[in-house]
Amino acid sequence: MSPAAPLRSDRGSRLAAIQAALAAGRLRGADRMVDALHPAEAALLLESLPPAQRALAWELVNQDVQGEVLVELSEEVRSELLAEMKPDEVVAAAEGLDVDDLADLLAELPEAVTQQVLRAMDQQDRVRLSAVLGFPEDTAGGLMNTDTVTVRPDVTLEVVLRYLRMRGEVPERTDCLFVVDRNDRYLGALPVTRLLTADPARIVSGEMDPEVAPIAPETAAAEVARVFESRDLLSAAVVAADGRLLGRITVDDVVDVVREQAEHPALAAAGLEGDDDVFAGVRKSARRRSLWLGINLLTALLAAWVVGLFEATIEKVVALAVLMPVVASMGGIAGTQTVTLIIRGIALGQVQPSNARWLFFKELAVGAVNGLVWAGVVAVATWLWFGTWDVAAVIFVAIVINLIAAAVAGVAIPLALKRMQIDPALAGGVILTTVTDVVGFAALLGLGALVLT
Repeated sequence: MSPAAPLRSDRGSRLAAIQAALAAGRLRGADRMVDALHPAEAALLLESLPPAQRALAWELVNQDVQGEVLVELSEEVRSELLAEMKPDEVVAAAEGLDVDDLADLLAELPEAVTQQVLRAMDQQDRVRLSAVLGFPEDTAGGLMNTDTVTVRPDVTLEVVLRYLRMRGEVPERTDCLFVVDRNDRYLGALPVTRLLTADPARIVSGEMDPEVAPIAPETAAAEVARVFESRDLLSAAVVAADGRLLGRITVDDVVDVVREQAEHPALAAAGLEGDDDVFAGVRKSARRRSLWLGINLLTALLAAWVVGLFEATIEKVVALAVLMPVVASMGGIAGTQTVTLIIRGIALGQVQPSNARWLFFKELAVGAVNGLVWAGVVAVATWLWFGTWDVAAVIFVAIVINLIAAAVAGVAIPLALKRMQIDPALAGGVILTTVTDVVGFAALLGLGALVLT
């Protein structure tokens, strides 16, 4: 058993106990259990409850931590709870939140409530919040927190230590201090470990690391995650084009980005979003999913139309109708493998226009090799089943054609969608299925019409 297993088991049992207490109406016992939860666990509890029980559980959450719980919730559940809160309750919940978390919260509030929250903040916090709100949410500037500790390069480590003792506290997850000049231009980072272990008489400029590259505020959140992964960072400075230090990004913010990236492809392929509420009402859920059901219906009708063109052939050679699912399935699986690899490569920044041609021919070769191998297997099985080499030859060629087409589509579709600024994970699967179905059916039935009738 992994070290994390006991923690997961304990958390699961606590959430189950609270859910049982709420279902039984035992609020007196449930309130104590809710108070003992970490804000992230409380958020998970709320997301795991139907609307009526969710409202009860929210009332049990201590007002002192409601803000922290809100920022941990999915966007849809958070919006639902905020809509039921009074303006003064929202203002109270927003007090004490980090600037980056507060920026996420304000984006979902009515203008009047936002103004109340801003009026309750001091001038310094309003300036910091404005700096974060000035950047899109999915960029380094939108992720950053402006609460940083800066030091000058020409002071001793002893002076820095006295400054920190006088300050009394440092921001959470501080693994380094940022070194800036008198104009707040970023010069490098001073690791806390070096500050604590080096000779206190040493000068900051001699102990700082000037090679720690900052991140531009316009950098996409996905690229920020890649930088943290490749450099094993715990935090990073966000620096403007003129060299001014704007804030810092910490690993906890990056973990959220990584989680969203991991969830996105699978959910997008089904026409869903990461913030969808599992316990949303029937009408809302049905409306949200109907679009992709409609699109899928259109593509299915296109494949059915292709099959209808060869109705006479199917009537004469019934074996073709039996083998149609085999051709479509082989092409669909091969195409899905290719399109998944390409979408992943695009997300990680590995697939670029400079190497797309090489990838195209590589996947084309893979499709041809797999096509020949597995088409041979299916052809032999077909001969043993129907006792005719004519049908076996037709399905052999059809599978080879469809697997090659699947490889071409698996590379071309994500790249084309990316160029058109359409999310490949959202539309790639639907288009790929259409291509492999249409090509597979047309190849099988078309060859059947030529050879067998």
